[in-house]
Amino acid sequence: MDLEDNAMGLTTEQTDKILQFQDLTGIEDMSICRDVLQRHQWDLEVAIQEQLNIREGRPSVFATEARAPPVVHDHIAQQVFTDDSPEGPGGVTGLFRYVVNLVVSVCYSTISSVVNLLLSFIRNDDRRLVTDPLGDVMGFIHNYTSRYNSHPVFYQGTYSQALNDAKNELRFLVVYLHSESAPETANFCRTTLSDPEVINYINTNALFWGCSVDTSEGWRVAQSVGGRRYPLLCVVCVRDHRMTVVARSEGPCSSHQLINRLQRVVAENEPYLNAARADRVEREVTARLRAAQDEAYAESLAADQEKERRRAADRAAKAQRENEDLERRQQEERHKQELEQARITMASQLPEEPKAGPEAIALLIRLPTGERLTRRFLFAHTTQDLYDFVFSHPQSPEEFEITTNFPKRVLSRGPSKLIDVGLKDRDVLFVNDVNA
Repeated sequence: MDLEDNAMGLTTEQTDKILQFQDLTGIEDMSICRDVLQRHQWDLEVAIQEQLNIREGRPSVFATEARAPPVVHDHIAQQVFTDDSPEGPGGVTGLFRYVVNLVVSVCYSTISSVVNLLLSFIRNDDRRLVTDPLGDVMGFIHNYTSRYNSHPVFYQGTYSQALNDAKNELRFLVVYLHSESAPETANFCRTTLSDPEVINYINTNALFWGCSVDTSEGWRVAQSVGGRRYPLLCVVCVRDHRMTVVARSEGPCSSHQLINRLQRVVAENEPYLNAARADRVEREVTARLRAAQDEAYAESLAADQEKERRRAADRAAKAQRENEDLERRQQEERHKQELEQARITMASQLPEEPKAGPEAIALLIRLPTGERLTRRFLFAHTTQDLYDFVFSHPQSPEEFEITTNFPKRVLSRGPSKLIDVGLKDRDVLFVNDVNA
């Protein structure tokens, strides 16, 4: 298949995808596999999924139920091709025939619209009731494929869905309306639409949607585009921001004629699609830029808010520390005042210092600060009186113990008398700060 692939301009990757698609779907015709993959931009997964959906009777993965965009029918700017229309400039005669054909086309479209409107009030046409547009399209594709194997890849969806996809993808939409009652239809399908060059050109440059005018969906589209002869091909694309029927080909034509007509229509309307693509790119760039700016602004705002939150947290923590320090200092100050008041109260409650005599002893008391205190006590005084005297001094520790020098021992606070704990006159005692 290498020579054939080279002739079709396929890459090695595209060839591999065709072979995988053929193995997974069981479609033997390589050209059909290639056309389906081209229709889906060589997305193997989407193409396979669509084939599975078709076999299960479900719509295409491309099909959506969104409302169809309005279609403009500008009969003045619209190119109309017939089987006897010239394919190029034909001098005065060609110009005259073109003008006459244009006038006849416009008049015919207007008169037929009025007649159809009047007839709609007189008779009922079952085709006017579109109940299953997708079923009409899928039934037509199945019947067409069973009769004419080679053809461009049909869009698997309704006319509305095809219009939406063509608009969203900014592609040409070729609409084929099939009529079994037209004598030229069968030959047109066997020769023109099955021509490999026609198939390749349509699959490459446009979406291809088709339906029979004998069905409700096909009849509705036929009434919309206003064709006079069948087989009928219409080309729809975005033009000046609107979906517009830019050309019609009425009646049979050769494959060469059809390609020439499509090439002329594409060449004339491609600038409008390019302008729409450029406009969309500009809008997307603007939207991305705006989104980036919004994201940057949101990040900056979040960063500023985080900074402010941290500053507020720091201020709150600092205020809390200051409050705690203030409360601690106040507590220390209250404790100091309470301690001073307790010393004063204790000093006022001490027994008077006795005079020297056999029942009195003089004790030398050394404070932790090095200051020395001397006082006389009676042997009958208790160790509690000794502790109260030391506590009443402003330089004494808040919590302390009193020890003798030699042998070193701790004098316990309590009711024990000084004579009972072994103190003698002129003994030296030491005050030790228990919290030091």
